[in-house]
Amino acid sequence: MNLYRPEEECGIFGIYNHREASNLTYLGLYALQHRGQEACGIVSSDGQRLYSHKSMGLVADVFGNPEIFRNVPGDSAIGHVRYSTTGDSVSKNIQPILVNYSRGAIAVAHNGNIVNSQLIRAELEAWGSIFQTTMDTEIIVHLLAASKASSLEERMVEALNRIKGAYCLLFITETRMVAVRDPHGFRPLCLGKLGESYVVASESCALDLIEAEFIREVEPGEMIVIGRGGITSHFPFKKVKPSHCIFEHVYFARPDSYIFGKTVYLVRKELGRQLAREHAVDADIVIPVPDSGVPAAMGYAEESGIRFELGLIRNHYVGRTFIEPAQSIRHFGVKIKLNPVREVLKGKRVVVIDDSIVRGTTSRKIVKMVRQAGASEVHMRISSPPTSYPCYYGIDTPNRKELISSSHTLEEIRRYITADSLGYLSHEGLLTAVGGDKESFCHACFSGDYPIGFPRLGPEPQLDLF
Repeated sequence: MNLYRPEEECGIFGIYNHREASNLTYLGLYALQHRGQEACGIVSSDGQRLYSHKSMGLVADVFGNPEIFRNVPGDSAIGHVRYSTTGDSVSKNIQPILVNYSRGAIAVAHNGNIVNSQLIRAELEAWGSIFQTTMDTEIIVHLLAASKASSLEERMVEALNRIKGAYCLLFITETRMVAVRDPHGFRPLCLGKLGESYVVASESCALDLIEAEFIREVEPGEMIVIGRGGITSHFPFKKVKPSHCIFEHVYFARPDSYIFGKTVYLVRKELGRQLAREHAVDADIVIPVPDSGVPAAMGYAEESGIRFELGLIRNHYVGRTFIEPAQSIRHFGVKIKLNPVREVLKGKRVVVIDDSIVRGTTSRKIVKMVRQAGASEVHMRISSPPTSYPCYYGIDTPNRKELISSSHTLEEIRRYITADSLGYLSHEGLLTAVGGDKESFCHACFSGDYPIGFPRLGPEPQLDLF
């Protein structure tokens, strides 16, 4: 069920040198399920060959039968959970991609989006390449296979120097695992250790689940090669200014994860505190839109002194695959996933905290729901600036004409969602709350300041070509 939020991107996990590699990869993917619910897969190695199992569906469904793990034996594995940002939501696009080429077998799992993929794909097809998927990730495999460099690392570097955009990559061969993060560091990636085994994951919460030790974050532009001889680190790409996705802190990452040098939960609470400083209001209670709005609402309540309550309860058993059976009942919409607590809301002046407004449809329904439950006033507060521009670096946001704040004033949005007042966190307030080096974040979805130029097709404004 889609509540008209930006969709998640993908999550990757890998472990090297552990006799329960596939089982632990399953658990790692389970912890990263919030990053993609369409499909998942695991590719493993026993030192001689690679094995694969992948399917559409949630991790628990795809790997729910213990017998499946007989199909992915070995002491090393990589895995992927997917939400399609580039490529259709069909079985042929499930990752990791596994191929055999002249140098042996290799599999790759990718989180991010390659913004010049169409240009490279057209070039490769003109030279005779045959693609099996519609994903941007597959071009990496073709570039890798076409390279004449002698070592695997050199072939990877040559291939990745051709692409532009966001990528966290995990490769696995019969004997090695390689992790690479793009020079801008758009997406999070971390390194851990479990006994003598090395672990790489999109977020630290996956390390926590398997009780692995968090070592550090993989640096932007870093390539980590893990083999029988140990682990080596390389920085083979030209250094550029980091552009960490700030929306990971606002919404995407799990609050118990540590990314970009900060614990997400603490950042979100600070977003709420800053929001209270900027947009105070006389009210009786503060309630979050669960689950992503909870830490910010707690911060807002602490800073404002207004009592925190759970005025909306989420039904966690409604997944993305829910199909509304008839047009006549589609108006239930948000009510299927959220239900108000009337005794908490009745007669109260309510501050509703959410992380973002995309199209405005969900916020409108939530405000009406809270008001119908008896609230005397409903004040909407958003713990990020207006989302006015699409993301092209691995988050599936709508195009600009569907983003309500791209073409409507604050007052027009307030009237549309029927709130008594509306306040967004300022751009400067967002950067202040996140802390650290303010110049190290990508905030293109709020500012339109894209760190990487790219060719665009269709109605969006043209940006510089490569």
